[in-house]
Amino acid sequence: MLRRTQHVISLPVWVLDMIAKMRARLAGVVARPLASAAMRRFVHDQNGASAVEFAMVAAPFLALIFAILQTALVFFASQVLETAGADSARLIMTGQAQTKGWSQTAFKDAVCARIYGLFDCAGGLYVDVKTYSAFGSINNSQLPVDASGNLQTGSFTYQPGGPGDIVVVRLIYQWPVYLSLLGFNLSNAAAGSRVLMSTVAFRNEPYGGAS
Repeated sequence: MLRRTQHVISLPVWVLDMIAKMRARLAGVVARPLASAAMRRFVHDQNGASAVEFAMVAAPFLALIFAILQTALVFFASQVLETAGADSARLIMTGQAQTKGWSQTAFKDAVCARIYGLFDCAGGLYVDVKTYSAFGSINNSQLPVDASGNLQTGSFTYQPGGPGDIVVVRLIYQWPVYLSLLGFNLSNAAAGSRVLMSTVAFRNEPYGGAS
């Protein structure tokens, strides 16, 4: 009976190191395509892309829409105030307010009857009516606010004048401004508000038989 004799071959240390390095390199070569394929799948994966893109643009988009609406509302309110000022000034120009003996409160009530739900007319609208000797002496270039932007109402009076007098009617309202975005700010007064003002200058008609 023959007996096989097994011989164990002992390799040098440097050969074993070389084999280990070759195995490591081979494992890296095999793993690299797998990693690249996983990366490509991650890049091309579109699941949830719409939600992420909307989250990135939603805040500035909504802020822009709100700014547009706010600007449009301010200009619309300003136009409403201008129309109310022109209509109310005619009550003085034709002598209706004077012949009825209206006070400043009564004239303001007539103005408020021409302004609808946009305004807090009773608590936020101010009326200023002044009489001048000449049109050249009228100076309404400055807003009635101080250096801090606070509305100055101490000089507001009610002087409707008589036939042939020169009169200036001003309606003043502080409109709240809710949004200031990237330097775009509509406010020009304190407390983040914008002063809306309607100004009408005219000469009273010769009412009551005056010539």
